[in-house]
Amino acid sequence: MRTPLVAGNWKMNGSRASVKELINGVVAGAKSLSGVDIAVCPSTIHLADVTAIAAGSNVAVGSQDACTELKGAFTGETSIEMIKDMGCQYAIIGHSERRTLYGESDDIVAKKFAVVKAAGVTPIFCIGETLEEREANITEDVCARQIDAVFAAQGDDAFAGSVIAYEPVWAIGTGKTASPEQAQAVHAFIRQHIAKHNADIAENTQILYGGSMNPANAKDLMGQADIDGGLIGGASLKADDFLAVCQAGL
Repeated sequence: MRTPLVAGNWKMNGSRASVKELINGVVAGAKSLSGVDIAVCPSTIHLADVTAIAAGSNVAVGSQDACTELKGAFTGETSIEMIKDMGCQYAIIGHSERRTLYGESDDIVAKKFAVVKAAGVTPIFCIGETLEEREANITEDVCARQIDAVFAAQGDDAFAGSVIAYEPVWAIGTGKTASPEQAQAVHAFIRQHIAKHNADIAENTQILYGGSMNPANAKDLMGQADIDGGLIGGASLKADDFLAVCQAGL
């Protein structure tokens, strides 16, 4: 039985004061929630404050990205070793905004996935199609290509101990959401595709939905057989909304 995971991606939002208020609210509200894994992913500059407040609670912390390199002359980057040293248990890899806005290729994302796993941090590996790709009926081809880049680099057991987030790019930050049935169909395909390499890993991998999940639609989405939680954007910036989504996973 897979435990649901709800992870908040705070993106580039918040002041130091507002972030402290947010994480305090999440930690306080999460005390009464069991049976769901909870994580928040603040900006790198806020990691120290967030990990300090979340320490000892049932709220894990993750980063929004990680460098392909472990150290050296890479100005502006943050290595997974630094992220781990801050107390992070997760790292988001391959988010659509990294792929589309910053040109991260499947190969770059696969390399980031590898360094995160090697460090003992859990990757939240993001995949998904654009609106044009969905309208061209190549959603499965796109998802398979993105997954296969990791298999090519890491082998058949690549996704052991990892999390996948399916994020239809057309539904991120737009208010549009795939219907529960649409989302389930892609999640089922992802699990079946991984099962071609290792059925046990496929069965145990948490696959999250990452396209505008919120308190109004979370229960219907997470009620689907292969949707194991959510990677939450806008709704994670208000503690009450985020906690409502976490509650929907129970």
